[in-house]
Amino acid sequence: MSRRVEAVVFDWGGTLTPWHDVDLPEQWRVFAREVHGIPVGSPDVPQADLDEAHRLADRILEAEAGAWARGRDEHSSAALADILDAAGVDAEHDRHHLALAAYRRFWEPHTLTDPQVKPLWEGLRERGIKVGVLSNTIWTREYHREIFARDGVLELIDADLYSSELDHVKPHPEVFLAACRAVGVEPAAAVYVGDRMFEDVHGPQQVGMRAVWVPHSVLPDNQKVEVTAVPDARAHELLDVLEIVDGWNAA
Repeated sequence: MSRRVEAVVFDWGGTLTPWHDVDLPEQWRVFAREVHGIPVGSPDVPQADLDEAHRLADRILEAEAGAWARGRDEHSSAALADILDAAGVDAEHDRHHLALAAYRRFWEPHTLTDPQVKPLWEGLRERGIKVGVLSNTIWTREYHREIFARDGVLELIDADLYSSELDHVKPHPEVFLAACRAVGVEPAAAVYVGDRMFEDVHGPQQVGMRAVWVPHSVLPDNQKVEVTAVPDARAHELLDVLEIVDGWNAA
């Protein structure tokens, strides 16, 4: 008996956003320089101040790397505020909000929604298929929703879940079950779309969801986890998901 697709849930980074190589240490140097009030490109900054800012950046990078490693090994979640706290960042510092704003500016070019997302989601909604988002992220729900609103697709989402608000990260089975509950369908009627074999194919298949792999991303070695999972389908561009779903629903 065929299983009709009633909902498609999407990964965010590297799936709904095009894959980018990002200078991860620089994100925290930007943050730390703002904490210390160091103007970008200024030649007159005392070396001691610059060194102190870079030491702060290194501590945050180490705390973040540890959080992501625990996510891969233990499937535990983390939030940006927790990482900054673990690195000794004072959230009450009078420049903290400026540092967060600088950090967001650094990420803005890397958060742009793929142009195919809107027609894809419109096509799914026209077919009566719900649209969900489930992302491993340290960022807040509000920040992600601001990004979707900026790019004109927020109103097309039926439910969105972010690991920063959950106890676990992908590929823990519970986050996929939570996503199915959020869109109101059983796992057998849901499809997950993502760019990572471990988190986005192995993960949803554990609970009976079908998995569509988008092979766009070139993952660093320290983010790869070897698995034997085989995707139910491959989408070489996002709009391929419509054809894949139509084929399954016509079977």
